[in-house]
Amino acid sequence: MSPSPDGASGSPAGVGPAEVEAAAERIGGRVRETPVIALEPGALGVDAELTLKLELLQHTGSFKPRGAFSAMLAADVPAAGVYAASGGNFALAVAHAAARLGHPATIFVPEASPPAKVERLRRGTCEVVVVGALYDDALAVCSERAARAGGLELHAFDDPLVVAGQGTCARELDRQAPGLDTVLVAVGGGGLAGGTCAWYTDRARIVAVEPERAPTLARARAAGAPVEVEVGGLAADSLGARRIGAHPWRALEAWADESVLVSDESIRAAQRLLWDQVRVAAEPGGATALAALLSGAYAPAAGERVGVLVCGANLDPSVLA
Repeated sequence: MSPSPDGASGSPAGVGPAEVEAAAERIGGRVRETPVIALEPGALGVDAELTLKLELLQHTGSFKPRGAFSAMLAADVPAAGVYAASGGNFALAVAHAAARLGHPATIFVPEASPPAKVERLRRGTCEVVVVGALYDDALAVCSERAARAGGLELHAFDDPLVVAGQGTCARELDRQAPGLDTVLVAVGGGGLAGGTCAWYTDRARIVAVEPERAPTLARARAAGAPVEVEVGGLAADSLGARRIGAHPWRALEAWADESVLVSDESIRAAQRLLWDQVRVAAEPGGATALAALLSGAYAPAAGERVGVLVCGANLDPSVLA
């Protein structure tokens, strides 16, 4: 499939296929082409033609380096380097991209970040600051410190360059598994989901999946605009933004066909089933999109061609035992 010629800067979302193509050119050779696996009929108890995009095999264990490289390579990075706040995955991505590009990096992570992610950050060359209870608390401190130091602040999801970079995952899936009817993608702040919408536009049904305890998109759709929500639960470290990003929201509002919620129990069940039957170890946020299929929150038609973005692997493996 190829993008529609008018799906670029003239799109209602601001980020469209042309921006995703530009991001793909920018980050070429710096990120992995992650594999897909087409499962056998009836696999995981789903009556659909199921294709998993194993983006959890990306550098640093999530899709986030795509957006980090996209934004960094498009910017004039000052001597003070880059600053970023994250629940963990974007932090790892920015640290990775900054190290590869030779920029200093200062990373702010909340106390809710899993110790394994923080420890990985500390093993690198970036400065790590643990501050605040959740992502938005760390973001506030990051913004203040970046402004004071004259550094370049990179937002984890509310940046068109980041959204376009994350959209390269969908672009890759489109080439590897052409003709999908539906693509399921998890939502936190919305960068990956917005980028997926920006690439596919109306060429596939996009089902946005989020935890019941972090319903930023569901609440935005109900209100007609992004609103703050209380967040918590199993996937809060990766899907715990309090508000959907303005840039992802535009793409999701334009092209997301459905928004569904899944319970923590469904997410954990999806993690375990992925491990038991496919031998894929996904973190809660990485298994959230699949949880919609397994729980019945999204019920595909018989024979429907469904792609699922399995987007993160930064977990304590003992939870799968």
